[in-house]
Amino acid sequence: PAPAPTAGATVYQLQCAVCHNAAGEGIANLFPPLAASDYLVADKARSIRIVLEGLSGPIKVNGADHNNVMPAAGASLDDDQVAAVLTHVRASWGNHGDTVTPAEVARVRATLAPTGGGPQKADPFAPLPAAPAGFRLRDLAHLPAKTIRFVTAPGAGWLILLGEKGDLYRLDLATAAITHLLAAKDYADVAAGTFAPLGLTIDSARRLYVVTNQQVPATPHHLNRVIIFRSAPLDATGTPAQLKPWFQTSYPWGNNYYNHGVGNIAEGPDGLMYVTSGSRTDGGEVNGGVAGQASIYWKGAETEITAALWRLDPKSEKPALEVFARGIRNAWTFAWNDRGELFSASNGPDANVPEELDFVERGKHYGFPYQYGEAPATAGHPYPYTQAAPAGLTFTPALRNLGPAAGGSPEKPMASFEPHSSPAGMIFCGPDWPEAYRGKFLLGRFGNFITQPDVGYDLLTLDLKKNAAGIYESRTETFLAPLARPIDLLQVGKKLYILEYTRPIGTQTGRPMTPGRILELSW
Repeated sequence: PAPAPTAGATVYQLQCAVCHNAAGEGIANLFPPLAASDYLVADKARSIRIVLEGLSGPIKVNGADHNNVMPAAGASLDDDQVAAVLTHVRASWGNHGDTVTPAEVARVRATLAPTGGGPQKADPFAPLPAAPAGFRLRDLAHLPAKTIRFVTAPGAGWLILLGEKGDLYRLDLATAAITHLLAAKDYADVAAGTFAPLGLTIDSARRLYVVTNQQVPATPHHLNRVIIFRSAPLDATGTPAQLKPWFQTSYPWGNNYYNHGVGNIAEGPDGLMYVTSGSRTDGGEVNGGVAGQASIYWKGAETEITAALWRLDPKSEKPALEVFARGIRNAWTFAWNDRGELFSASNGPDANVPEELDFVERGKHYGFPYQYGEAPATAGHPYPYTQAAPAGLTFTPALRNLGPAAGGSPEKPMASFEPHSSPAGMIFCGPDWPEAYRGKFLLGRFGNFITQPDVGYDLLTLDLKKNAAGIYESRTETFLAPLARPIDLLQVGKKLYILEYTRPIGTQTGRPMTPGRILELSW
């Protein structure tokens, strides 16, 4: 028998409402409606398959074109839950579809072989792009699951990988063999709510850190429960032991799907741990913004600890949270140069404003949500819900990109990169690099999700120099392209490892988001 609709409503609220809204109305120009949806009810097996393996590319719903990306939920939902949520949406908001049973879900799931056979195995990887002169590029390893971060320790012959569902893997660099080390359920209470691990690092004491976010149902509104897990010092095999909560906090879950969460973590030159805390809104909107009056969302904008960069003391067993800098919307990545100066690359809002590269200094405010690039957020009124900036607040603008790549030019600088190109991993090129690259940064760009001509899907070199006024500017060039959503970078000696999140390049392929690979660039 089909599961009770109430079970499906619970799954929908936790897994789907963040994009499709509480009543299935979707978000104009971003996510299609599920309410009164011809596409949803027309093909039951197709709907099951989309929930299990995700969707990428153009579709038509109720006569309107949509082109975005829906992540796969098959790894986090069992057959009963998938059946429950589809039964719920197919019988709600003007839909009149029949029920979906767990047996039907199981039959479709069996055809997908999500661990590497069947359609996933047949989904091709993109051809390797031409390596820059003096470099060699090879396909090192194909990943068993979509992977978002990777790290290593000095002298280790392995990389530790963080899957998007929280599982940990080890890649042997000599053999390219991948070993599953820990499931998310082995260290976290994944059943408490939607679980989103976003950060991974190893400190100078060889302790592994995993940064997690979790949407926890609570009254009067849902919370984002943030836990940073830390292990005992890793042994020679890199197997985490005693991975336990080290730091915990919470704040109101973000409006709709804009809960960017707490993500990147790295040890700084000062021996302290730096952590990015993304915004919980798109543009500082209050009253729920696009989420309207959905009761699960707090109606405020940002909190004191969101859209910020934190600093924590690893010597403490119960570290106090220090907000190091504010106004940073969603920095997936940051890195230091050889002078100990910190730079972060941040993803911008849905409004067509640039992605930002910031020179981050303690105590400064970098504009979000009151300023985008070099323009106030009120220019053109892209966000009617956003409050005015507090009186007396001083903003530090993003670095100007003088080009020739990523949208900038000397005649018309951009602060800093084309909208929606999604800055991802970043590293500083130190003494191991060829002379032409030393002292520059490398920045990966994940690529756009929002419907538009494709942008990103590349690695950039950033040559940062101060102008006559003493302000950093970037001369930006394309280093390697095209790539399949590069999401993280890691240097080991004279090798650069590039983590591709998935296989398709661009938003027009119509292919599922199957797991990607790791590339090795050597010199």
